[in-house]
Amino acid sequence: MASWSSDTPCSCDCFVSVPPASAIPAVIFAKNSDRPRDEVQEVVFVPAGTHAPGSRLQCTYIEVEQVSRTHAVILSRPSWLWGAEMGANEHGVCIGNEAVWTKEPVGEGEALLGMDLLRLALERSSSALEALRVITDLLARYGQGGSCREDPTPFCYHNTFLLADRTEAWVLETAGRLWAAQRIQEGARNISNQLSVGTDISAEHADLRTHALAQGWWDGQSTFDFAQVFSLTQQPVRMEAAKARFRAGQRLLQQQQGGITAEVMMGILRNKESGICMDSGGFRTTASMVSILPRDPTQPCVHFLTATPDPSRSVFKPFIFGAGAAQAPQVLSPTFGARDPVRTQPRFQTQVDRRHTLYLRHQVALGLIESEQDRGQQLRQKQRDLEQEGLEAARRLLAGEQVPPPQELGGLFRAFVERESRVYA
Repeated sequence: MASWSSDTPCSCDCFVSVPPASAIPAVIFAKNSDRPRDEVQEVVFVPAGTHAPGSRLQCTYIEVEQVSRTHAVILSRPSWLWGAEMGANEHGVCIGNEAVWTKEPVGEGEALLGMDLLRLALERSSSALEALRVITDLLARYGQGGSCREDPTPFCYHNTFLLADRTEAWVLETAGRLWAAQRIQEGARNISNQLSVGTDISAEHADLRTHALAQGWWDGQSTFDFAQVFSLTQQPVRMEAAKARFRAGQRLLQQQQGGITAEVMMGILRNKESGICMDSGGFRTTASMVSILPRDPTQPCVHFLTATPDPSRSVFKPFIFGAGAAQAPQVLSPTFGARDPVRTQPRFQTQVDRRHTLYLRHQVALGLIESEQDRGQQLRQKQRDLEQEGLEAARRLLAGEQVPPPQELGGLFRAFVERESRVYA
């Protein structure tokens, strides 16, 4: 069984606000992806596609059967793998995942990563509930497993997911092939590397309770509490730290109940005091995402992504699905084909430079912000101004004050990436 150790990355935070918690008639989704501090996260646009019957699809480690049609997606992903840490599709479905350890053992055998399950669900679903069904069906067929970091020492975990669409959200928590889910139809909710679905279970694996009973984890008489029954009796230190982040996230959401906006979510993701904006030891927040999912289906969803680490010193840039949507080359990492350490056997014996253009320029800018006060302040102001311009464009669009042609909307993210890249040049 893959062991947990104190220096392994195991922290992420996902948030969702469903009206009336939101300040506007929209679901607001947010996630910080906390990963090994030198890992590069790229933002990848994949257009919708059609696929021949019997097609196979190569995920990070294994192949699965392809479906006849896949939806367009925008993904924020560690650049060495196939799946994603967070993303959205053209139908307004957003998903974020988190690492979790439970009483159910974690094996080192290669299967689907939680990040693979996330991308597969985005490509194959048009609602949060459908995405949940895609993930649980794939879990039943292929299982989850394989190392989740680019390192010769295996690091494996199971996954929890926050899934959202224009009308509702779901929390899906897994233990091996078993799972429980909670439906969120109003209010605010967060997840932070621990089981949090208790007695309010909206859907579950058919064998969940019989398995718990057979293992002696549940007496079959008391009220079934998934988190209590399946959580480890003794939590690792960083799992205890996740509880503090979870409570802090709850408080931050509660303080803004009824007034949660994209800006509020960005502020929560930038909160360092709580540890939600992570920079500790061998890992940090390597990318962030906030999405506005309007209840009105005639309004576009707006997704803000950083593509760079540390949201407190990054720019959230708007992406909208549209006719002109295309890959922004500055946030796409180089590829290495058959020479990639994830493809060679044994895996991860060498390292390659996966830094994309914006990442490189952003790192130089961070150095200036830390070492040159005047120049650093100028750069930070330019970052803030650019982000505010994107937020204002989204506000005007959703208010019906300015509706650019679809071609222009689709190219919005690429234009903002180009502008940010010039800020650092």
